Amino acid sequence: MKGNNKVLRHANAILFSISGFIIAIIVNTLVPQVASDVSLEEYPFAGFLVNINDAYRLVLALLILWYLGNGLYAVKSKEGWKKYTKQAKFRFACGIALALWDVLGTKLEVLPQPFFPGPAGILRAFLMEGSFIFENTLYSLRLLAAGFILGVIFGVGTGILIGWFPKVYYWVAPVLNITGVIPAVAWMPFALTLFPTPFSAAVFLIVICVWFPVASLTASGVQSTPKAQFEVARTLGAKTVTLVFRVAVPHALPQIFTGINTASAFAFTTLVMAEMMGQPGGLGYYINASKVWSAYYKVFAAIIVMAILFSVITKVVAWIEHRALRWQKGLLK
Repeated sequence: MKGNNKVLRHANAILFSISGFIIAIIVNTLVPQVASDVSLEEYPFAGFLVNINDAYRLVLALLILWYLGNGLYAVKSKEGWKKYTKQAKFRFACGIALALWDVLGTKLEVLPQPFFPGPAGILRAFLMEGSFIFENTLYSLRLLAAGFILGVIFGVGTGILIGWFPKVYYWVAPVLNITGVIPAVAWMPFALTLFPTPFSAAVFLIVICVWFPVASLTASGVQSTPKAQFEVARTLGAKTVTLVFRVAVPHALPQIFTGINTASAFAFTTLVMAEMMGQPGGLGYYINASKVWSAYYKVFAAIIVMAILFSVITKVVAWIEHRALRWQKGLLK
């Protein structure tokens, strides 16, 4: 009997979590299309012809399946189930918000148009030119990866040098503090002049914005390493290289990852700004080009892609941090 009650509670929690999206599908299906200027043109997709409402309901169905699968998987562990149920109200609210947005933005077009299209209208961008959006997404990823990785490498290297060598700190720290407060985009005119291509100029800007927080926090972590740890290592015969990379850097890792997490947000902002100011591709370029033609549904589509990309990047960085700092498990909450 107790087991049956537990299964029922789990089932109710999962149903509540996805019920908002179910309501959104029902609303989209049953509420008539009152606004007459909404295009219901059909586009080829996966061998079928679909309109924007079909695509919208498909996305909602995929969200339902995703959260249903997450719920069934979360049941296996107490901690996982706790995290899943904690977000249940938020998921329900998201579904209701989508239903209201659909009615106000697509069915009735009460919201100012073309600035606030409904969720179904935004999906028109993916149906019309999904491959072009994908190409620009790849361009943004390539640009972000090049700038972010180089920025982290230079930042960690600079931070180690500043934190370990007082003479390097004397000469480099003032330059770091002065240039670090300047927005990376402010260097755009100089970058376009100094570098041969817009791509390399944008990489430079991303490197600059990543370099400052990573270098600062790396230096702080190295300098805060307890002297007792160095003394123990020297007693065991450790040389300078060992002291730096086996004692100081591991101690600084939590602060290094704090800098990387901070820099990831700066890098993404700089990426979009750089693409809007002279790149031949990328999501920022796509937004700029769409805005010129008042195709705001395309702007929203690019923003959604950006949000998904940033969430994935944040998850990847968090996973790497968890793996690198697994020795902290049990020491911190």
